[in-house]
Amino acid sequence: MAFASDRPIFLELADAIAADVLAGLYPEESQVPSTTELAVHYRINPATAGKALNRLVDAGVIYKKRGVGMFVATGAPEAMRRQRRAEFHAEFVVPLLSEAHRLGLTTTDVVSLITKDPS
Repeated sequence: MAFASDRPIFLELADAIAADVLAGLYPEESQVPSTTELAVHYRINPATAGKALNRLVDAGVIYKKRGVGMFVATGAPEAMRRQRRAEFHAEFVVPLLSEAHRLGLTTTDVVSLITKDPS
C-alpha cells in the first residue's frame, strides 16, 4: 500500500485494516498486526500506526488484550457492513434517485440502466 493521497496516513492505514477485516483477511477474534509490525512494514512512525489502531479501537472494530495485542471484535465485520451500507445509501443511492426523479426516470428505468450490459 502506498500512501499518496491528501488524507493523513493514519486514516488511510485504519481504512486499509478495516477493509481487510471486511474482506475476511482478519476474521473475528483474530489478531491484527501490532503497532511495531505496522510501523516497520509501512516504514512509518510507530505513533502513526498506533493512531490508526486506536481509531479502530474507538470504532469498535478491534479491541486490546493487555499484554497480548489487538484483536478483531466479535460482530465487527457485520457492524461495519451495516454502517457502510447506510453510508452507501446516503452518499450514492439517494443522490442517484434524486437525479433520476429530476430526469423523469422511474425506479424501473433506473434498475434497467444499472443492469444494462455496458458493451
